[in-house]
Amino acid sequence: MTSKASSPEEYIKELPEDRKEAVIKLRNTILKNLPKDFKEAMSYGMIGYVVPHNIYPAGYHCDPKLPLPFMSFASQKNSINFYHMGIYANKNLYDWFVSEYPKYSKKKLDMGKSCMRFKKPEDIPYDLIGELVSKIEVQDWISIYENAFKK
Repeated sequence: MTSKASSPEEYIKELPEDRKEAVIKLRNTILKNLPKDFKEAMSYGMIGYVVPHNIYPAGYHCDPKLPLPFMSFASQKNSINFYHMGIYANKNLYDWFVSEYPKYSKKKLDMGKSCMRFKKPEDIPYDLIGELVSKIEVQDWISIYENAFKK
């Protein structure tokens, strides 16, 4: 479900009551662990974390008017989804996350290339996500992005 909210606070206000607490906790976990220079923004109807144009003027190759995306999360119809492009672009980071996940949850990991889906708010491994968020600095992400995605 894409939101037309113009700020994270507005996005959270739109959420059903049973999702608000988990989304606020997820946002706070990300903000607490977010490396310097990433900025929070609304991105594709989700709360996102981007490399702003003042650091990476070229922007996102799909639409250079947009800042370079890195992470986002959204409350979807059947789950809360967390998207992390670093996992998509870095096999070592992906392997680390998959191997660590069972230490934080007894639930089976529901994961795509960059998306983790949590059907119940209590299933979100906040500490693990916090650690994941802290693992890539802005300059590292720019290098990974340019090597892996930008042609």
